[in-house]
Amino acid sequence: MDMVNIKINGMPLSVPKDSTILEAARYAGINIPTLCFLKDINEIGACRMCVVEVKGARSLVAACVYPVNEGMEVFTNTPKVQESRKLTLELLLSVHDRKCLTCKRSGSCELQSLCYELGVDDAEHFDGAKPESLKDESTEYLVRDNGKCILCRRCVAACAHQHVAVIGPNSRGFDTHIGCMFERPLNEVACVSCGQCIVSCPTGALTERDQCDEVLAAINDPEKYVVVQTAPAIRATLGECFGMPVGTNVKGKMVAALRRLGFDKVFDTDFGADLTIMEEATEFLDRVKNGGVLPMITSCSPGWIKFCEHYFPDLLPNVSSCKSPQQMTGAMIKTWFAEKNGLDPKNIVVVSVMPCTAKKFEIKRDDEAAAGEDIPDTDIAITTRELSRLINRAHLDFVNLPDEDFDDAMGVSTGAAAIFGATGGVMEAALRTAADVLEGKSLDSVDYTEVRGTEGIKEAVYHIGGMDVKVAAVSGLNNANEVLEKVRKGEADYHFIEIMCCPGGCVNGGGQPIQSATVRSFTDLKGLRAKALYEEDKNLPLRKSHESPLIKLVYDEYLGEPGSHKAHELLHTSYVARKRF
Repeated sequence: MDMVNIKINGMPLSVPKDSTILEAARYAGINIPTLCFLKDINEIGACRMCVVEVKGARSLVAACVYPVNEGMEVFTNTPKVQESRKLTLELLLSVHDRKCLTCKRSGSCELQSLCYELGVDDAEHFDGAKPESLKDESTEYLVRDNGKCILCRRCVAACAHQHVAVIGPNSRGFDTHIGCMFERPLNEVACVSCGQCIVSCPTGALTERDQCDEVLAAINDPEKYVVVQTAPAIRATLGECFGMPVGTNVKGKMVAALRRLGFDKVFDTDFGADLTIMEEATEFLDRVKNGGVLPMITSCSPGWIKFCEHYFPDLLPNVSSCKSPQQMTGAMIKTWFAEKNGLDPKNIVVVSVMPCTAKKFEIKRDDEAAAGEDIPDTDIAITTRELSRLINRAHLDFVNLPDEDFDDAMGVSTGAAAIFGATGGVMEAALRTAADVLEGKSLDSVDYTEVRGTEGIKEAVYHIGGMDVKVAAVSGLNNANEVLEKVRKGEADYHFIEIMCCPGGCVNGGGQPIQSATVRSFTDLKGLRAKALYEEDKNLPLRKSHESPLIKLVYDEYLGEPGSHKAHELLHTSYVARKRF
């Protein structure tokens, strides 16, 4: 690697030749503040928070986009730099809704943190006219409050990075604001509900639609039997909300917290993931053997499903008809579990904790509800962030809670289910079951490492049951678009494709803990979080979905067999083509 010699604050450094000043400063242990910068997503140098002095330069330069060169001398904390940054913050605050005490991002707001660090506590001397504050509450999953927007354009870049690009800057000058085309509300454009704009936003301008009060109301209703289920990825991320290291598996503490919140039962969505594999693998084998539509594409990610409905409706026949693990678990709670325990499904409230804002949209779809009309499979879907708020509202000492186990009825799962939260995990889990069925025996090898990792597109060919099975695991909708265009044109000969809406899969979902740009840009969040799930998989006694005694029991006493008529009634769904505009 070519290196150059520079000085930062008088400290000699040798750094890679293609570094920016921002990147080079990290080698010296200096974090230069930013507001608009997100590595590889939004590198536009617009907010001017990262300005530094460079010897010989006529003015301050934006460190996030300014390249280093041999002999450069940089100064990151001079009075001129400090004055410029403070002035920028004061100007931002002068048109900002400063109701920090009631903002959901208080404590994780990058604007708030920088104001504290730089001693900015008053912007009244710049107060005056403010742009019209627009608030969009049209969707089930997201709230946009432009009164808290700082026009950093991170959300715009994140949306474009997802190949959706339904938001952007509208109007000009003082009236510039972020909105949709022709000022349409979000529910009238092809937003896929992924929430990547939320986790990219540095302030409270974008938040999930909070349902904490609805959850507490259900728990406190003596007529309701409230069951909670948690997605595989939550255990690998929830700890971050309480200061624990990225990638800490907090499954036991999470269960303990949920029990103390007052839920009647605490179940694992991993049960639904194992059930999904049984149905999905069966569907795949049926398509292969009987000339069905190939490639078959997974259906676990509701953001990807909505993307397909908007942008690739001609490929909907390729999508598996299986409901997601969230919906399968909810369906079984309101049928099998309800019948076994003499419960009226109308009185059961199923709350899911998901890494994904799109799950809020999914539960409102016109799906075929398992327990009957007007009885949704899942009633309330909350994000990891909302669960952390509930825990804080109950004043639970999360870090010091004991480790507890899920309730037995839906608490047994396999390693195949645990890895659903990582990109490639669904594919690997399905292959473990499909390979055993095609080979007619239990195979010793269960690790399909070629589909692991955080790369956007991973391909592999496996020789199983006398045939070559070509698979792909895709995450992020830009990558999905690339692969699906090849499928549409007949240029891809895959048999099976896993698609996850969010880059890196559910561990990087739009409902996951907010991390600052510094962490998001220079820490491998996706890799560290996924590692926790693969570690759990490796250490579990059962690693194939079809070996789960609970799954065997469900089929033996209730569903019959995978792909049965009853299984299709309860566990499968359909999709609809949607307009883009």
